[in-house]
Amino acid sequence: MRRTVSFQAAERAPQEGRQPEPLRTEFGFELPRGYVDESGTVHRTGVMRLATARDELVPLRDDRVRENSAYLSVVLISRVVTRIGTVDDIHPGVIEDLFASDLAFLQDFYRRINAEGHTRAAVTCPSCQEEFAVDLAGGRLGES
Repeated sequence: MRRTVSFQAAERAPQEGRQPEPLRTEFGFELPRGYVDESGTVHRTGVMRLATARDELVPLRDDRVRENSAYLSVVLISRVVTRIGTVDDIHPGVIEDLFASDLAFLQDFYRRINAEGHTRAAVTCPSCQEEFAVDLAGGRLGES
């Protein structure tokens, strides 16, 4: 006996009895070192939103990216970071002024939220070798 299930019924089946989680489009983070603005203030916390197809396509038309493909990540990150500390005018110049470790953090954070859909990373304690997950979004120890 062959059983057929409509697409809609198949789509609903795993969700029965549960409310779907709302789509999360913004993710908070904490930079390892922090962005230092022109007055010397250090800004460490920020927000990155999910990238759109346009965010990934528009930088390819940018002359700076055409001249130096390594600049692609600077333009792309500047499009999806909406705030760093109290700075909410994020442009490539701001991203250029980040410490290299902060740029690397944001590149990894971008990959995690856009490709993997979360901000967790598996780590191993260097002392006891215990494996556990940490949230790269920058929560403090003891916070939930």
